[in-house]
Amino acid sequence: MRKILFSWNGLPVYSYPAMLYVGMVAGVFAGAHVAQLSGMNPNRFAAAVVLLIIPALIGSRLFFVFSHWNIYRQDLPRIWRRSEGGMAMYGGLIVTLPLSIPLLRAMQLPFGQFWDVATFTILLGMMFTRIGCLLNGCCSGRPTSAWCGLNLPDHRGIWRRRIPTQILEMTWAAAIFGAAIVMQSGKLPAGTTFCFAVVGYGTGRFFLEPLRDREMRGDVTILRTASLLLVATALTALVLIWCR
Repeated sequence: MRKILFSWNGLPVYSYPAMLYVGMVAGVFAGAHVAQLSGMNPNRFAAAVVLLIIPALIGSRLFFVFSHWNIYRQDLPRIWRRSEGGMAMYGGLIVTLPLSIPLLRAMQLPFGQFWDVATFTILLGMMFTRIGCLLNGCCSGRPTSAWCGLNLPDHRGIWRRRIPTQILEMTWAAAIFGAAIVMQSGKLPAGTTFCFAVVGYGTGRFFLEPLRDREMRGDVTILRTASLLLVATALTALVLIWCR
């Protein structure tokens, strides 16, 4: 739709990384605000999030590449191409959750409460990132003649009536974000909001994944299995949290 958002001094600013950056900045500020309302030190929260962003991005990209290996194995330099979209939150969580344990302990931040607040950072960042996907054409939906289809391009710039998967995922993230606001104001046990968000996101991705264009949706088995494992792990954590 608009792979290059704008040019600055002759340098192209690509839509996907630009919206990813905007989402990260907005997410950090939103999280810091929620941290302050929750009684957590907002500066320490923001510092911890910034330190975790780089491994999160690397993990997200590598998981995406792994699930789309049939594409990237033919063009290895494409893995780190800045102009191209492609992140999977699963990979970011797999990397950052264990890394956050010693980091949060060193920064004297409570683990469960931190991730409850980080939920807002993640979801807001995801919403902006999906706008980048929409502009870039990545993660595009499969062609359809149904009423819900919109005239949208894929990553190659081919316009067709498609299922608007980027908009659907962005809307789903916004719905979880709204529910998280309600839950966070309810003084629930630490970790509840984060686990709920993981269950909601994983469930949504399980049903949305097959709706993507065949070429760019990757290995559906890997992605849907990851969704189920994510949901099962979060549900188990919820049981443990509420049974303490």
